[in-house]
Parts: sequence; structure tokens; C-alpha cells
Amino acid sequence: MNDRTIPAVSSAGRLAPVLGALALAAALSSPGFAGAQTAAVPVAAPTAALPDFSELVERVGPGVVNIRTTERVRARGSQDLDPGIEEFLRRFGIPLPRSTPRGGGGEDEDDDANPQTQPRGVGSGFIISADGYVLTNAHVVEGAEEVIVTLTDQRELKARIVGADARTDVAVVKIDATGLPALKIGDAGRLKVGEWVVAIGSPFGLDNTVTAGIVSAKQRDTGDYLNFIQTDVAINPGNSGGPLLNLRGEVVGINSQIYSRSGGFMGISFAIPIDDAIRVADQLRASGRVVRGRIGVQIAPVTKEVAEAIGLGKPAGALVRNVEKGGPAEKAGVEAGDIITRVDGKPVERSGELPRIVGAIKPGSESRLTVFRRGKTQELSVTVAEFQDDRAARPASAPGSAPAAKSALGLSVADLAEAQKRQLGVRGGVRVESVDGAAARAGLRPGDVILALDNTDVVDARQFQSLAAKAEKSKAISVLVRRGDAVSYLVIRPAR
Repeated sequence: MNDRTIPAVSSAGRLAPVLGALALAAALSSPGFAGAQTAAVPVAAPTAALPDFSELVERVGPGVVNIRTTERVRARGSQDLDPGIEEFLRRFGIPLPRSTPRGGGGEDEDDDANPQTQPRGVGSGFIISADGYVLTNAHVVEGAEEVIVTLTDQRELKARIVGADARTDVAVVKIDATGLPALKIGDAGRLKVGEWVVAIGSPFGLDNTVTAGIVSAKQRDTGDYLNFIQTDVAINPGNSGGPLLNLRGEVVGINSQIYSRSGGFMGISFAIPIDDAIRVADQLRASGRVVRGRIGVQIAPVTKEVAEAIGLGKPAGALVRNVEKGGPAEKAGVEAGDIITRVDGKPVERSGELPRIVGAIKPGSESRLTVFRRGKTQELSVTVAEFQDDRAARPASAPGSAPAAKSALGLSVADLAEAQKRQLGVRGGVRVESVDGAAARAGLRPGDVILALDNTDVVDARQFQSLAAKAEKSKAISVLVRRGDAVSYLVIRPAR
């Protein structure tokens, strides 16, 4: 007897569809079924075929390169990390493990006398011109002593870093070669959410790995000077700097970041829009650095609650929290508490858009700012300066002064001395001495300086008391507050 048995359920499961089909055919051919032949019989609708990426990959693959970097360090022991793992640790801010110097690590050993070059990381890039210019991420080549570019034909060429911009994470390197297969640059603005996209790169050093997915979202505000493309394309350490392609084989982005709680891919990846990357690359190729405009303001988002309270209508624009002394914005008449809604007629929908819009303006140019101040819109002319560093205005906090009587809003305020006003750079305002009730619930604190109440500038304590007494207690009241070195709006709501 054969010891091998086949479960009956398995056989029945295979026969059931055949028997069912024979029974259905017999029923349909019977005479009694003639009148019922128009009855609905489920028919599967043809499904759209999934895209075939093979032709695209074959066509554009040769334009994608692997990038290896090395760095010069003290002599290290046998605990050196795999380049892919080390790039992973660096990218996600994980401290690198220490290792002992070669030769035992005694105190008398001079490690600096014998510096060594060791692997630093791996990444990807793509060719943007036939004469050897390659686009990648700034973090891929940051701190590199040597950059090695490997082409798909296995040629390894040393590359020169033309320039790198950490703020946009874009870098350009140059290899000495001609007749290279440059990739075609697309238009990221034409991308649609749900559109298929493909990534090619070297995750963990695995050259020319292809992954695919869709555009999950656009205009993700995750960087100082960029709105990112979000995709669900599998991106891992080593993919950084590789191209994101549409189905026409055009580059629409540079794969740059992932969102992860575990350190591995979790279905959320971010790419730099190629339009922004090329603008940066053009400057890097021309001068080795990126020139940006600035106007000298610290900003914050405008919340829906604040927008309604001050009569702005919708939560748009950038709230100016601070104005740099002597900077372009101050010279133009911009004040803390203003909301910048347009630059040269271009709407500022979110506060994060303002640095990008201003950054793209050539320093020295005259620009027009539209600001919302105390319930009215004003036009100001500003001369854009060149961005050099992250310095921001930090005026000193106002010292205290004699307190006044408590207002109807639950606030005790005091006048500011002229010296205090000069120190703060304000023309008026009152200092909060004590707070309770609705004002406390709104977040006001002793030491705050109130600059405006319900879109009216506060001159002194007496005028503030009058404004507070006249304010309608049944509606929300907006308060423009200076706290430390920043300005923001708070909304006092009546007790419910």
C-alpha cells in the first residue's frame, strides 16, 4: 500500500470548479431556460494591466550610478563597519561605535601620525550631462575624502565634488568621461497623486536596484527650502541620491529621505522635486555655491483661530514673530505681528513657503510685500539681502515696571519706560504683571508685553484699560503678545 496520502479536501477543491461549470452549461442549454437567458450572469470586468517597467529600466538604467565615499580618519581596528550600515547610521543620527586603534591602542601611540582612508558610505546618483556631471544628495558626499562613481558598465571613476547645498540636500559631482547616457529631466509640477513612479539606486550597495510605487502626496513641508514629493516606493540606505522617475522615464525627483520608527522602510519616502534640484545644481555648477535671498524675519504659522479673531478670513500667510534690527524687513517697515500674505503678488499659503519664495529672489532685487496689519492690508517695498547664516534678531526681554490696576480681561498691566521700549524696539505696549481668568486660559503670562488688542495698537496702560473695557465680552478677543524675543497672537475667549 502506498504510504503517500492526498487529502480529500484538496482533490474536491480542484474538481468543484469543473463540476460547477458543467452544471451551469447544462442548465443554460435546457429548453426551460430559454426565457431566462437574459438574466444577469456575473461576468468579471476586465482589469487594467499593471505597468511593465522593464523597457523603462532598460532605457534609463545606464544613467544611474553607484557612489562610494571614503574619509580620512585615525587608524582603526577590525571593527570597521560595512559601508552600507555606516551610511544608514549616519543618515538616521545613530552614533557610530568606537573601535580601538591598530597596535593595541596604548596612550603613547600617535594615531594622528598614521591617518588612514576608510570606507565612509554608499549612495546613488544619476548623470545629468554627457560630459560627466552627476546629481546626488549632499549628505551622500558630505565629509568625503574621496568619491568613487561606478557606472553600469563597471567602470570606476574618481569624482570631484563641484558643490553641495545642505539646505536642499543637493550635490553635484564631476567625473572625467564623455558620451555618457544622461537622463531626461521631467516636470515635477505635472505629477499627480496616485501616479506610478520608479526608483533606481543602490540600497545597501546593491547596484541598480529597481523599486516602484505611487505618488502618495505632494508639497510635503518637511524642509527649510523644499516641499517634498511623498511616495510609497521602497527606499533604503544607499538609495539616497538616486532618481525618482515617471513612466515616461523622466526624472521627477531625487530620493532623499524616509519616515521610519524602526530605521527601515515603512512605506513613506520623500524625494526632492527635480525642478528645485536643477535650480540648485545650476548654481553649484556655475559658482560652487547657492545664493539665496533673505529679508530678516522670524515667522510662525497662522492658525485658524487667530485668522478668525483678527479678521484675516482664512489661515494663510506667515506671522512675523520678530524683525531683525537693521535688516531689510525693518527698513521696509515690516513689524512684529504683521502677517505676510503675498510676495511680488505670489500668495503665501503657508508660513513655510515664505523662506522658499524669498530665497529664490536674487539678492539686491526690489520686492513687494503684502502684509495684513491690524485688520488692514498694506503694500511694502523691500530690498532683498543675501542669506549668509542663521542669525536672527534676539532683542532683550523687557524688565518690569510699576503695575497698574487689573483690567476687565483679568490682566494687570504696567507702562513700559522709554528705555525699555528702545531696548525692545517697540513704539508702545504694556507689560503684563498678573493674569487670571479668561486671559490665563488663553495662555498669557506675567512678563508678556501686549502690543495690540483687537487689531488696535496699545500705546500705554491707560489706553489698554479703555480698550479692554470696551471689548465685547461675548466674542473672542485677539491679543498681539511679545514674549522674550518673539511675537505671537493669543485669543481670549469669553467664559462658557
